[in-house]
Amino acid sequence: MTYNPQRALELLRIGSGRADAIFREGQEAAIRHIVDGRGRLLVVQKTGWGKSFVYFIATKLLRDGGNGPALLISPLLALMRNQIAAAERMGVRAATINSDNVDDWTQVEAKLARGEVDILLISPERLANERFRTQVLAGIAAQISMLVIDEAHCISDWGHDFRPHYRLLERIVKTLPPNLRLLATTATANNRVMEDLAAVLGPKLEVSRGDLNRTSLSLQTIRLPSQAERLAWLAQQLAALHGHGIIYTLTVRDANQVADWLKTRGFNVEAYTGETGDRREALEQALLNNEVKALVATTALGMGYDKPDLAFVIHYQMPGSVVSYYQQVGRAGRALDSAYGVLLSGQEESDITDWFIRSAFPTRQEVADVLGALEEEENGLSVPELLSRVNLSKGRVDKTIALLSLEAPAPIAKQGTKWQLTAATLSEAFWARAERLTALRRDEHQQMQDYVSLPFGEHMGFLIRALDGDPGAVTRPALPPLPTDVDEALVRAAIEFLRRTSLPIEPRKKWPDGGMPQYGVKGFLAPGHQAQPGKALCVWGDAGWGGLVRRGKYHDGKFADDLVGACVKMVREWNPQPKPTWVTCVPSLRHPDLVPNFAKRLAAALGLPFHMVIAKTDDRPEQKTMANSTQQARNIDGSLALNGQPVPHGPVILVDDMVDSRWTLTVAAWLLRKSGSGDVYPMALSQTGHDE
Repeated sequence: MTYNPQRALELLRIGSGRADAIFREGQEAAIRHIVDGRGRLLVVQKTGWGKSFVYFIATKLLRDGGNGPALLISPLLALMRNQIAAAERMGVRAATINSDNVDDWTQVEAKLARGEVDILLISPERLANERFRTQVLAGIAAQISMLVIDEAHCISDWGHDFRPHYRLLERIVKTLPPNLRLLATTATANNRVMEDLAAVLGPKLEVSRGDLNRTSLSLQTIRLPSQAERLAWLAQQLAALHGHGIIYTLTVRDANQVADWLKTRGFNVEAYTGETGDRREALEQALLNNEVKALVATTALGMGYDKPDLAFVIHYQMPGSVVSYYQQVGRAGRALDSAYGVLLSGQEESDITDWFIRSAFPTRQEVADVLGALEEEENGLSVPELLSRVNLSKGRVDKTIALLSLEAPAPIAKQGTKWQLTAATLSEAFWARAERLTALRRDEHQQMQDYVSLPFGEHMGFLIRALDGDPGAVTRPALPPLPTDVDEALVRAAIEFLRRTSLPIEPRKKWPDGGMPQYGVKGFLAPGHQAQPGKALCVWGDAGWGGLVRRGKYHDGKFADDLVGACVKMVREWNPQPKPTWVTCVPSLRHPDLVPNFAKRLAAALGLPFHMVIAKTDDRPEQKTMANSTQQARNIDGSLALNGQPVPHGPVILVDDMVDSRWTLTVAAWLLRKSGSGDVYPMALSQTGHDE
C-alpha cells in the first residue's frame, strides 16, 4: 500500500492533541518505511522522542488500507496508559492480554476474532504461554500486518535478566514470513546491543538512529559515602530545587526509607516500587499533575513513564550500567530548557550491584541441584515441592527454572503445575554466555565508577561515547552545579532518623508444608500458641544500628550498651499490651553467652525479671545457611525444648539477636505458650536483610 502523508500528519495532531504538531526528525520517515513495506526497521531514539506515535500511526494507516491487526510486544504494558490513550484518540482500537487482566481475555479474544482490534499488546511472558500461542496467536498469525517489538534492547543478551522471555522472540522471528513488517524500538542501544539485534531480527535490519545528546540536561555526580550524608543532601537540595522529579534508589527498602525521611522533613513525596501494587497508577498521575514534589522510585518507574516537564532526576545510589543510567536520567527535561540529572554515589551501591551481577545467572551447583531433584521424580515437581528438596531460595529456584526453560532445546519443560526433565541436556553455550555477560556487566559497573569521578561538564560526552554516539554537539550544562556540601545538623538528624526506624516481625500462623515431624505438628498453628507481632531494631549491617549489631556479634563478642538503650526506647514506643512481666531469650550453642547477656541487661533496664527457660537440644547448621523457608523450618524441627525451669505465667518478651525466616521465634513462642506463659512478644536486634 502507499503512504498518505496528509493522513499521517492529521493522526499525529489528533493523537498529540495539538493542532500545530509536526513530526520530529526521523518520525515520518520511519512510519513511511513501515507502511510502504520496505523491510525490517530498528528505531533508536532518545526517551520522549515519540516512538509510540510511529507504531500507532503506522497501525492506523495499515488498518485503513485493509490490512490485518498489529501485534506489539512490550515489557511495559502497565506504564503505557498515556500512549494507549493517544492511540485511542486517533481511532486505533488497542487491546491487551497480560497477567493483570485475566478476566478480560475471553472478551479480547472474541473481539480479535471479529476483527475489532487494531493492535494487540502483550508482554513477552505471554509468548511462553501454550494456550496463548495455540488459541490466540495461531488464530491471527496469518493476518498480522506488523510486529512491533518495544524496548528491543531486552532482546540483546544484555537485557535478558530484565525480561528473559524476550529470548523467545528469536525463535518466533525466525518463523515469520520474510516480508512481514517488523519494527523494533529502543532508547538505548550501543553498538554491541545493535549487533545482537541484527543477529536476532535479521541481517537486513535497517537502523534509524537519532542524536543522543540532551542539551537541556545538566549532569553532575557527587560522592557522599554514608546514607546519612545523602539523606541530608536530599533534604537540603529538595527545598531549593524548582519543579518536580524522580529520586531513584537501587532497592525497595531504600525507596521506602528515603521517602519516609523526606516526609519527616515536610516534603510531599511518595515511594513507588514493584510492591506499590494498585496505587501505582494514582502515584504516576499525582506526579504528572504536580501534586507531589517527587516520587522515590526503583526501576519499577522506568521505561515507558512520560512526564515531559520533569525538572530533576536524582539517583540516591549509582546504577550498574551506563545503559540503565541514560534510560533513567533521560526522563528529565524533555520539554524544558533545563533540568538536573544528579547522581549521588555511596558506599553500599557496589555491594548491591555486585549482588545483582552475581545472582543474574544460576551457578553450576544450583542447576545441578534442581536437575538432580527432578531426575529423582519421574512425574516432575512443582516449585513448592522443589523447595523442600533443594537448599535454594525461591528466587534462585524461579530464576534457574526460567532460564533453563528458555534454552533451545530446553532441558526442562512444564506439564500442568510440575516441571519435568526433557531428553535435552544443557549445552556448554549456556555457561559461556553466563560468563561472558557477567564479565561484561563488571566492565559496565567499572564504567559507571569512572563516570562518578568526572569533573562537572564532562558527563554528557562520556555517556554518549559509552553508547557509541557522536559527542561532537555536546555543550556546557545550562545550569550551575548544585552544592556538594552537607549541613552537619541535618546529617545528625538523618543518623537519628536511621536509628529510629524499627521493623515489624509478623507472626507465622501455619507450620511449613509437610509440618514439623519431630514436634508432631502440621497445618495451622492454634491462635493461642502463636507469637504476637514483634519488633526488630534494624537490618543487619545497615546505616542505623546495623553496623553496631554486626560489630557486637563478630568483633566484640558482646552487644554494646547503646543497643540496650535503643531497645528500651523501642519497647517503650511499641508499648505491647498486655504489658510484658518478664524476659527470656533464644539459646545458642555457638555463642552461649551473647544473647543471654544482652537479654539480662535489657530486662534490668526495663525493670523486669529474666528467666532462661528454653534450651538448644542439639547443634544444627546456622539458619543463615538455609536458603528457603521450608529448609529453615526443618533445620529447627526438634532442636529447641524447655529446660525444666518453671515457666512464669505472664506476658513475655522473647529476645534473639537475628531474625530471618521467623521459624526459631515461632517454635520458641509455641513451646512457651503450651507451657502456660502469657502472650509472647518476639524482639530481635536485627533482621538479616536476606530478602531478595
